[in-house]
Amino acid sequence: MPPLLKIRAERGQMSAIERRIADFILENAHLLRDYSSQQLASALGISQSSVVKFAQKLGFRGYPDLKFSIGQDVARSGAAPASPPAVAGGLDGYLRIAQALQASKAAAEDETRAANPQADVERIVALVDAAPKLFVYGLGDDGLYAREFAMRLSLLGMLVVHHADPILMLANLSAARPGDVMLVFSEFGKLPQLSMLSRQFQDLGGKVVSITRHTANPLRAHADASLAVCAEDRAPHMAQVLYRASLQSLLDFVFVLLCDANPDRNRQLAVNLERIEHLLNT
Repeated sequence: MPPLLKIRAERGQMSAIERRIADFILENAHLLRDYSSQQLASALGISQSSVVKFAQKLGFRGYPDLKFSIGQDVARSGAAPASPPAVAGGLDGYLRIAQALQASKAAAEDETRAANPQADVERIVALVDAAPKLFVYGLGDDGLYAREFAMRLSLLGMLVVHHADPILMLANLSAARPGDVMLVFSEFGKLPQLSMLSRQFQDLGGKVVSITRHTANPLRAHADASLAVCAEDRAPHMAQVLYRASLQSLLDFVFVLLCDANPDRNRQLAVNLERIEHLLNT
């Protein structure tokens, strides 16, 4: 996993001093090559040993290895800033924003792919494909993503139970059986209602797959499997745009894998799409 992505992912589990180091590195990754461990410690007002321990906690032998790895990461990404440039006015500013947005979305989607190892994604695809029933839950904005994905799974001929109301979700758990799978959409994975539903579903013998940001969170911690979405940007509006783009790209990939893994699903999709077209044309 790229070091900057790993730092962002593990930031929520870090101590206060470790978070200060992490934030400095994330904001100044392109300048890190000019900092020794002592200079970085002085800039943050901490001990040099804290910097060394931070690097070792991430799995590096020491700070030089961490700095080298981050340098490679920055070089691969072109050292482009995460946020798009300010509008300069006229067509040039318009084109710069369009190009920066495209580049930011591509980078976020690449990070999301890197954060979801092939073995983990294939295991989730196998769980979903073999499940007698699928329960798809999400609240608020997450409910919109859950609803759209539930509809696509239904088009593949899968039996899908979807709700965006926690009371109805709880009532539907009475239909859960061993082998069923619950897909839980929660951007930050901190809603206690969803964690409670997930645990009750697991008690009934079902498997829980969480879909959250690539950060430490309660829902992801106790899920049987997880899909992680990477979307980092200083500007809140950009962070939301990148999250939506990365999530959609990840779900599209899972959908295509489901179609390829089971030819019957593909045939059922064609039949359902034909029925929908006939209905719309009558």
